Amino acid sequence: MPKRTGAQIIWECLVHEDVQTVFGYPGGAILPTYDAMLDYPVKHVLVRHEQGATHMADGFARAGGGVGVALATSGPGATNLVTGIATAQMDSSPIVCITGQVPSKYIGYDAFQETDITGITLPITKHSYLVTRAEDIMPAMKEAFHLAKSGRPGPVLVDITKDAQQASIEWAWDPSPVKMRGYRPLNPITSEDLAKATELIRNSKRPVILAGQGVIQSGATQELLAFAERVSCPIAMTLLGIGGVPANHPLNLGMMGMHGEAWVNHAIQEADLLLAFGMRFDDRVTGNTKTYALNAKKIHVDIDPSELNKNIPVDAAILGDLRETLVDLLAVLEPADHAEWITYIDSMKGDAAVRDIQGLPDTGHLYAAHVINDIWRITGGNAIVVTDVGQHQMWEAQYYRHNSPRTLITSGGLGTMGFALPAAIGAKVARPDAEVWVIVGDGGFQMTQAELTTAAQEGIKVNIAIINNGYLGMVRQWQEFFYERRYAATPLKSPDFVKIAEAHGLEGYRVDKRSDVDATINRARKAEGTVLIDFRVEQEDSVYPMVPAGADLHAMIRRPEPSVLAETGADPI
Repeated sequence: MPKRTGAQIIWECLVHEDVQTVFGYPGGAILPTYDAMLDYPVKHVLVRHEQGATHMADGFARAGGGVGVALATSGPGATNLVTGIATAQMDSSPIVCITGQVPSKYIGYDAFQETDITGITLPITKHSYLVTRAEDIMPAMKEAFHLAKSGRPGPVLVDITKDAQQASIEWAWDPSPVKMRGYRPLNPITSEDLAKATELIRNSKRPVILAGQGVIQSGATQELLAFAERVSCPIAMTLLGIGGVPANHPLNLGMMGMHGEAWVNHAIQEADLLLAFGMRFDDRVTGNTKTYALNAKKIHVDIDPSELNKNIPVDAAILGDLRETLVDLLAVLEPADHAEWITYIDSMKGDAAVRDIQGLPDTGHLYAAHVINDIWRITGGNAIVVTDVGQHQMWEAQYYRHNSPRTLITSGGLGTMGFALPAAIGAKVARPDAEVWVIVGDGGFQMTQAELTTAAQEGIKVNIAIINNGYLGMVRQWQEFFYERRYAATPLKSPDFVKIAEAHGLEGYRVDKRSDVDATINRARKAEGTVLIDFRVEQEDSVYPMVPAGADLHAMIRRPEPSVLAETGADPI
């Protein structure tokens, strides 16, 4: 049996897990692993900040459907991963983070760059390992990948001491399947649960499907469409579920929740049955839980038992894989007709088209909605779009119509500013033939803008649309609506983004007129490398509709009608 160092075993394990790219940043405690890396066929992307490594691994996993891998050293290198790990945990993204640790004999003595990273990350990972012997590296690595991608996906951290990386042992790969006591990621669907759900579906007159990211994670798009068409049931989307059902499908109502479409929220409140498929009844979806869909029976299908009856009590809870559940339901359900209900929902759209900023007269202002709608139109809706969190994120969800899974990558649960640029780089690495756009605010972009040089050094092509309104936009909107326009700490001075792009060796353009949008977007698409476009949009525009935090789901703030605006002489913002 050949001898291998612990560092070599790490790479052997990665190769056996079919890992072809890792994202990382070297340092003393992980240096043996970096030295061994040169002998293995794994591409390394050098980030400019370790947070970028976890976001890149996250974007890689979401776009490609595999497991993303991030590397960092001990101490500050490891702690810089934390925000990205928490982001992946909240959004069920499978990543494995490998960190170096000080030699085992120094653990607990406050050695240089020592941090208890397993203790820090315990609440934000599926599991965290501390490995102090070379013999334990392979079992930990195998379990880490198994945990990350099975059941409800999520992040796993493997912290490996420097002496474990340096030690040599006789070693051979163990191909046997991973077995973990007490870990059962797949649970058989019981006939009782299925029968109860079937009865509720058959008796429903006003059903609505609530489609979440579980549709994408389970690969259930076709089964969900077959189910919806069989029982004539409209579909409302969560933010992370967007793309799981084609936006152009006639049963797709659009996004629900705090910034969802008004008719979608009203339909949920008036439904007699909600079918929650792979979603978790997040507070941004439900609003006030005491008044949420009071007249509706509820069916909840989820792979994570902790989500069932957690936020909203349900009448039928099915623990299992969504795709398998839909197959079972399709086998027993007869066709139904809810045309009258669907027609009624359509009538609730009312004057939404009139209120939509896309239909308002051109006043010479450049609005974010214009920019995002134009990117959608010019790309044919076929791009992967990666966003940060905030107003631009909601406008993207409203104005870029996604017809395919894994084409909207965004920080949903944690709402992480700085996510978009590095996650887009990871997405492009996972799907090099795809067109990738970053849609980001001027605030969030500045948090990880150093990764522009990562894109330049690696020759990675993404297009960046900065929605630059000179504010921390979503916080400013809350201050406008609820704090009497007292704009505390939200006016934002930014650097010259065009010059920033050029300083990184990239192309940069500025657009402040609607007439220049198309040409600049096309110019960016034709360029070989990463291009940054600074879109100077209307400063005090707001996202509509909006359900105030804790309010009833149907109690939405709507954009004023054009007639009201004309009377007041106000701009349509």
